[in-house]
Formats: sequence, structure tokens, C-alpha cells
Amino acid sequence: QVQLVESGGGLVQPGGSLRLSCTASGSIVSIFVMAWYRQAPGKQRELVAAIASGGSTDYADSVKGRFTISRDNAKNTAYLQMNSLNPEDTAVYYCNTRPSRLQWGQGTQVTVSS
Repeated sequence: QVQLVESGGGLVQPGGSLRLSCTASGSIVSIFVMAWYRQAPGKQRELVAAIASGGSTDYADSVKGRFTISRDNAKNTAYLQMNSLNPEDTAVYYCNTRPSRLQWGQGTQVTVSS
């Protein structure tokens, strides 16, 4: 079964940036729509951004203009560049397909705080 490993999270001040990575154990990044999701404490998991095999992207309104999703098919890796972070972006970030077909990974914690 394909496994997903997220990395790149951390503690950052408001206005800062982080780049998340999601590496899949199988060659799925080039086949499926890949997406980043996040789950804040006490809230449901929500879609943040998605990228189709053809390169088209889709973003939640709350992150448009600040986050950029990309992928490297050769590395089976999807990325999420996050700029102008604010405390509302604090969450555990996960990647999966869209819709989610794979077992969820551990996620990576992003904390935005001064």
C-alpha cells in the first residue's frame, strides 16, 4: 500500500513562510490529483490546495494568493509553499489524493505564533 510521508512543518512567526513536502512510496503523484489538507484543533479536516496531473491548481479561499502547491513527478513528491502565514493557519497538515483514497500519514504540525 502506498504510504505518504509529510515533512517541513514547524513553528513560525506571523508573516513567515514554510515549505511542506509530501513523498509517496509509489508512483502516484503523476497519476492522481494530489492535495494538501489541514486539521486544526477541534475542527474538521479541510482541503487546502490541490494539483491535477495536468498542472491545474485549486485553493481554499483562505489561502489563495499565499500558498502554492506544486509537485515533482520524478521524486513522487508534492509541495506546499506557504507564505504570509497567520495564526489561523496553525494545524496539522496532511497530503493525500483528491478525493482521499490513501491511508492518511502522520501529518506535519504547523504552528504560527509570536
